[in-house]
Amino acid sequence: MISTSPRLFTTGTIRESGVAIFIGTSGVYALVDEDEPNHVAATRFWAGIVENDEDLITTNYVVLETSALLQRRLGMRQVRRYQTAVVPDLRLEWIERAVHDFAVAQWLAADRRQLSLVDCVSFEVMRRLGLTSVFAFDADFRVQGFECFP
Repeated sequence: MISTSPRLFTTGTIRESGVAIFIGTSGVYALVDEDEPNHVAATRFWAGIVENDEDLITTNYVVLETSALLQRRLGMRQVRRYQTAVVPDLRLEWIERAVHDFAVAQWLAADRRQLSLVDCVSFEVMRRLGLTSVFAFDADFRVQGFECFP
């Protein structure tokens, strides 16, 4: 498991409602790819969280990873759709060097081929922000103790 270290960045606070969810690559990919088995569930869940005006938090690493995945698998049309219809609704946490270095150390220590650096950065950001929920279909978030939605 990734441990928590002192918070080393600030980009704002979670809205007073206290309702916040981390947005992961697998959730967004399912939202955008109509052929993805989880597309319908992702679409319904996304509509609900946007309608409820929840604080949608992600990192610049997730935006990069998602954009690259969409480009490679689905093409630039879907990247544009993501960048214009999803990214504007997100609060981005920009990763500083200390957070990156901490996540790299955790990633290398885990020594697992299927665990990504972006995942490790996401786990650390979620812990530092006190987030427990994630829009994702990635089992690694569950393993780390987070609640995956939908």
